[in-house]
Amino acid sequence: MSDDPTWAPPPWEPPLAGSEAKALVGALERQRATFQWKTDGLDAAGLSMRLGASPLTLGGLLKHLALVEDYTFTTKLTGELIGAPWDDAGREGDDDWEFTSAVHDRPDVLYGMWQGAVARSRARLAAALGSGGLDQSVDVGVGDDHANLRRLVCDLIEEYGRHTGHADLLREAVDGRVGEDPPPDWRPSGFS
Repeated sequence: MSDDPTWAPPPWEPPLAGSEAKALVGALERQRATFQWKTDGLDAAGLSMRLGASPLTLGGLLKHLALVEDYTFTTKLTGELIGAPWDDAGREGDDDWEFTSAVHDRPDVLYGMWQGAVARSRARLAAALGSGGLDQSVDVGVGDDHANLRRLVCDLIEEYGRHTGHADLLREAVDGRVGEDPPPDWRPSGFS
């Protein structure tokens, strides 16, 4: 925040006061922006760098969160299969496929995969909010007890929070980039 009356918050800053839906979507967008900042503009070496014994890479996190975005706002929301690019991915029997296979993907493919999934998720979430709000029942559940849309949004915020922490450590090791939020003047360079 600033005392400057001409200051405007960056586009990823959640509203200071707003509806529950705007606050939750704003929190999700801030997590996405911070994750994007942590992975932005890297080459194949930067995206495949590992720390110690951990197999995690920034490229693997991009691919994983792309899959989670599509799975959350397709299968969990409606029960539909997520489709391309995930349906023929060749991940049979490998629960960590998206993490381990990313080292073979070009940076533009990884960035495009994540960005495409986020765009699809934004559209699906906006449509769901418009047609039933946060209280509407979604497909995922246990027996006859189904979660609501609010739970899906909260779960995705949590998923981003966890993996943005991983990305924070990895990015610092790649080139020293540190910080909690993107600087206000930051605009993504590695994403189209």
